[in-house]
Amino acid sequence: MQNQKLENLLNLALAATAEERARSADLASGYNGAERTWELIVKHSGPLDGLIAELEGRGGKVEVISLLNNYSILTVPESLVGAVSDYPWIEYVEKPKRLYFAVGEARSASCISSVQVPGSVSAPDLTGKGVLAAVIDSGIDYFHDDFRNEDGSTRIALLWDQTIGKVFTREEINAALAAGSREEAGHLVPSWDISGHGTAVAGILAGNGRESGGRYRGVAYESELLVVKLGVSDPMGFPQTTELMRALDYVVRYASAASAPLAVNLSFGNTYGSHDGTSLLETYIDGAAALGRSSIVIGTGNEGAGRGHIAGILTGRNPVEVELAVSEYETGFGVQLWKDYVDELRISLIAPDGEELGPLPPAAGAQTLEHKNTRILLYYGEPAPYTMAQEIYFDFMPVRGDYLTGGIWKFRLTPKRIVRGRYDLWLPSSAALNQVTGFLGATPDTTLTIPSTARSAVSVGAYDSAYQTYADFSGRGFTRIGEWVKPELAAPGVRITAPVAGGGYGTVTGTSFAAPVVCGSAALLMQWGIVEGNDRFLYGEKLKAYLIRGARQLPGYRSWPNPQLGWGVLCVRDSLPV
Repeated sequence: MQNQKLENLLNLALAATAEERARSADLASGYNGAERTWELIVKHSGPLDGLIAELEGRGGKVEVISLLNNYSILTVPESLVGAVSDYPWIEYVEKPKRLYFAVGEARSASCISSVQVPGSVSAPDLTGKGVLAAVIDSGIDYFHDDFRNEDGSTRIALLWDQTIGKVFTREEINAALAAGSREEAGHLVPSWDISGHGTAVAGILAGNGRESGGRYRGVAYESELLVVKLGVSDPMGFPQTTELMRALDYVVRYASAASAPLAVNLSFGNTYGSHDGTSLLETYIDGAAALGRSSIVIGTGNEGAGRGHIAGILTGRNPVEVELAVSEYETGFGVQLWKDYVDELRISLIAPDGEELGPLPPAAGAQTLEHKNTRILLYYGEPAPYTMAQEIYFDFMPVRGDYLTGGIWKFRLTPKRIVRGRYDLWLPSSAALNQVTGFLGATPDTTLTIPSTARSAVSVGAYDSAYQTYADFSGRGFTRIGEWVKPELAAPGVRITAPVAGGGYGTVTGTSFAAPVVCGSAALLMQWGIVEGNDRFLYGEKLKAYLIRGARQLPGYRSWPNPQLGWGVLCVRDSLPV
């Protein structure tokens, strides 16, 4: 019988063999094959002392990381996962997911320069001073001059490097900077931003432009920085959602203890989920955003033009065939099909040579299909306690060698009893796939990545400020259920100048770099409202409302809000009630 407290992907992973897990990136995330343990995200309604005692009484070693609002991360032996879900205070259990970084000047285009004029009566000089800016990303080049004060000391209040399990204080970073060179500093604070992604994000959000004489300074250039370099416990070296949750828990608690307003930037995501804000990661973010005086800003990802989503409406009795091009050199991937549980349909897979696999029995649980060199692990899910949606998950993997059977695969959907009729299919992030692989006739809407679908977050798309046009790569809304307006707004995300790890500057493009423009702007508004006493409650949903009110509309769009730009593009000047 299907375990209703475990998400579908975890149920399928538990049913898969060790070899199948090893061939699947989605199934392997969260599993430690050497120790045969699982990392689990749990939502619970009471303390876990009884569960821990029960598991340890069975001889299991249990690790617990308690997070905000009755969320926890457990590490337990695989044989005891069922016992976790049986515990009455456990509400729901998910496995970690892999995260992907979503790789003219922004200040003037976003009406920021006009609120940073010293002595202005209508708009005081706003710099982010007194507001903590948290960058949860790939790390930071703490040696870069843009993250140092005029005396050479650091602007970083703390740097938690999850990859080495060490928190470096301001004093430790200053001691490293005093060593004189990057190499010598690295002996004292051995934390590096290998990809440079986090350094660019931090620079756009809060860099002071010191290396460029102020020319390339960021938005909130006097905010103190909290930096978390995400861990890479995923077997392929990617950060996971559990590392993100721990990081968010840490910075929210830090800001609360410091009695300081907090603006958090998240510039990464994945495509797994119902895209309606109901996953444990999304509801956790909603809860974190409600604590203290916090605002959480998330980029919508770069999947808008990635051919990773297709949607439609089933009517009558006529079948619909969804075509998926698979590269000859694709090593494996998952496909999610989401629909309303009330709708009944038959599903078949048509292989590239025309052989039909199915119709698939709509029985809850795991199934296995094979065609030539492709094995498909199938999980027919049921609604979870947090959503009425139904997921059917397909994990494609090679039987032998490294590659799947390439060509055009088809999903044939035949209506039986249709009430609403909507269906959505998603592939993994385009960064994880060969360029050839994608849906034919893809639907660019509802391509915002998770967790930008979290209801309380400020979700940010990208536009090209030089041409005043939407950037077609930017993840689009609205959400799958409820059609919440996501993104709320867009910011410059094309050819943005940002600090480079190792020194100097370069140009970057993506919603990863639009998000920190908005996050820095949130810090400016929080400075004006909270720090300077003009509005002590200017955070969370109220801050989001201010940003939306000031958003500018671009030419060429007939309706607002819209899935591309939400309510418009960022304009901080018009967001201030002065």
